[in-house]
Amino acid sequence: MRAHDSATAPRPIAVSTSPNLGPSPASAAAQAPALGVRAGTVQAALGVIAFSLTFPATAWGLEGFGAWSLVAVRSVLAAVIAGGCLLALRVRVPGRRHWGGLAVVAAGVVVGFPLLTTLALETSTTAHAAVVVGLLPLTTAALSALRTGIRPSRTFWTAALAGAGAVLAFTVQQSGGAVTTADLYLLAALLVCAAGYTEGGRLARIMPGWQVIAWALVLCLPLTVPTAAIALSYDTPHLTAHSVAGLLWVAAGSQFLGLVVWYRGMAAIGVPKASQLQLAQPLLTLVWSVLLLGEHLPVAAPLTAAAVLVCIAVTQRARS
Repeated sequence: MRAHDSATAPRPIAVSTSPNLGPSPASAAAQAPALGVRAGTVQAALGVIAFSLTFPATAWGLEGFGAWSLVAVRSVLAAVIAGGCLLALRVRVPGRRHWGGLAVVAAGVVVGFPLLTTLALETSTTAHAAVVVGLLPLTTAALSALRTGIRPSRTFWTAALAGAGAVLAFTVQQSGGAVTTADLYLLAALLVCAAGYTEGGRLARIMPGWQVIAWALVLCLPLTVPTAAIALSYDTPHLTAHSVAGLLWVAAGSQFLGLVVWYRGMAAIGVPKASQLQLAQPLLTLVWSVLLLGEHLPVAAPLTAAAVLVCIAVTQRARS
């Protein structure tokens, strides 16, 4: 029998060269890290947008609440939302080795930063308070380097310092440069928040980012519940549309949802790079202040915005 007469005659192997079949496994594996970085950058950016509304929303909240009652009630409401999510999804309690880090997150972003910035906003404008946000990325990157041992490149630090300097010069010039009690509150808020961000970014590599802030909020309930009760008994709220809207945003948006996407973003792209996205936050806050509070937008804002965007682009491309 000849070969071409055989019932098992050779046939062409079914390998298609059509481009519509999608990338090969090797190509998909190569693209996965890039897609993860892009998704992380988007999530961190959404967190920055949420945070940029915090100061205007706090100013609204202070129209009907005192500083202590606003901070305590917002933390309790955020903890109720977070606790409900934890219960609904039956999330296990973190191991003991994680509670120290969660306590740092709680002290920094649940209690310290909200309280100190709210006290500052009682006597300061939102534009002046933006100083702390302008310096926060640099402080977070520095603390992250000390905490994790990661050393960003010189290009990264040069761009970060330039961006922080541009924002600081802009906001300080607009506030007159005078050192006040509000400035001391903002400086302390800067340090505790940077510590909370750094530790939260580290924990978000171990557990989902939303669980980091959720457990931190729940951890604070024994403190925030009695504080809210005492503060409300001494400071009767005067509920208005603005005060209620401000309270709801700082509780659900700034205190929980914003931190969820923020920690996820930091876990994906790293604390130093994510922190530099916050260089845009003061300028976004100024835009919201104009739209929501009727404050005047300084002429120098567009120039500062352009400088900050250039610095952000450099830090995002700089190799660690």
